[in-house]
Amino acid sequence: MRRGAAYNPYRPTNYRKRDPTTVTVLTLSTSSAAALRADAVVVGVAKGAKSPVVAAGAEAVDKAFGGKLAAVLETLGATGAEGEVTKLPSASGLKAPVVLAVGLGEVPAKGDGYDAETLRRAAGVASRALSGSKKGAFALPIGSAADAGAVAEGALLGAYAYDKGNGNGKNAKDKKNNGPLAEVALVGTKPRDKEYKAAAERATALVAEVNRARDLINTPSNVLTPAVFAAEAVAAAKEHGLKTEVLDEKALKKGGYGGILGVGQGSDAPPRLVRIAYTHPKAEKTLALIGKGITYDSGGISLKPAGHNETMKCDMSGAAAVFATVVAAAKLGLRVNLTGWLALAENMPSGSATRPGDVLSMYGGKTVEVLNTDAEGRLVLADAITRAGEEKPDAIVDVATLTGAMVLALGNRTFGIMSNDEAFRTTLHEIAEEAGEQSWPMPLPSDLRKSIDSPVADLANMGERMGGGLVAGIFLKEFVADGITWGHLDIAGPAFNESGPFGYTPKGGTGSAVRTLVRLAERAADGDLG
Repeated sequence: MRRGAAYNPYRPTNYRKRDPTTVTVLTLSTSSAAALRADAVVVGVAKGAKSPVVAAGAEAVDKAFGGKLAAVLETLGATGAEGEVTKLPSASGLKAPVVLAVGLGEVPAKGDGYDAETLRRAAGVASRALSGSKKGAFALPIGSAADAGAVAEGALLGAYAYDKGNGNGKNAKDKKNNGPLAEVALVGTKPRDKEYKAAAERATALVAEVNRARDLINTPSNVLTPAVFAAEAVAAAKEHGLKTEVLDEKALKKGGYGGILGVGQGSDAPPRLVRIAYTHPKAEKTLALIGKGITYDSGGISLKPAGHNETMKCDMSGAAAVFATVVAAAKLGLRVNLTGWLALAENMPSGSATRPGDVLSMYGGKTVEVLNTDAEGRLVLADAITRAGEEKPDAIVDVATLTGAMVLALGNRTFGIMSNDEAFRTTLHEIAEEAGEQSWPMPLPSDLRKSIDSPVADLANMGERMGGGLVAGIFLKEFVADGITWGHLDIAGPAFNESGPFGYTPKGGTGSAVRTLVRLAERAADGDLG
């Protein structure tokens, strides 16, 4: 994990914050786009009815081009399509030597501004295009503190680069990797304004924790074992004043955590269950977040076929998201109690591994027949759900790269949402939309419950093949205590991006669900859980 400088407090005209999980500085500036010294000035261009239109925020840049910036961009082939990037030399009067125009998509309806996600994505594209630069001046359409927060969030997310070991965001042996954009400067903002300061503070803290999750996901499995992951949580807890409890294999056996032990018993790297908790003295709501933390998933005895193993270091993405969310809540000082449960294990085949047909005695006493050892995530989650329920939180939300069936249903960029409460499922979907993460509500059909009946145990870990993602949700629901509201996020699709980067999303670990969970915690702090 990266190590960086300590927090630099807000300064009147220059908001700066460095974090151990990011190498990019965010600056709020009152300067105009023409006057600020930077490697490039970023402007927005939209698709007009007949030709591209320069977006608000770039007036000073357009003036330097004699009011003909749109025409110049059109000559260069720019259309304003979302994600499009056009670079051109600056005109006289601009301090930055390069203008980078990024597409915003269609011009909004008259009187409407650009929505937050459009701004995030455009800023992310620009930030990636400026990789290796020292400073980018972002002159995108910022009409409010909320707009500033969206641009800041997208730019910082897009500036991510996985630290391969030398602590500065790039591999010293990789001459082609120039590292992320070093500084994001938002021009024409109000650095003394409380709302702008709060938006910048939130964006910086939030993105730092998304990046923490990304780093964990990208770390090779021979480095990030369950014990190492647990140690990372303990270290972060000490830094941010959080409480932790780590159950090792002996404590898990004593406590009767048969699901976590059953999954981890085939590996030389023993499992862990980590409880990491943030509390606020004025909190009125308590949330329990549970993350699947399979640091490597071979499938166990039910071995995955060739071609399906190479990215299985990402099977701990749910635990990474939960860990990052709890730390983010602490950084933001949210008025909510938040307990994260990281169910950590490595799923490997060996002479000691759980076999298909074995029966596990779960935490709480239920028994499960293991029909497929590659359906292991639901086993570790079930133990943690039962344990979390004993503390009687207002709601439980689990997050997991759980099923390939969810990827088949929703694709690579959308996660599924299930719940035992329809209103809460709707709330989670709305929250994800607010946060800028693609999701879709999914049902828990009662007719599928019979398919996980077992003749030798209380239930089986597999049921009908068709609707497998829903069957997994139905299995988890069996371990939710009566009277507790529960939600399940299956992030198998968006957690790990195997294709090229897009918007503010890098290749590799994405940090999926962190922004949704943080927004959920903020809503809970306001007393609004739907």
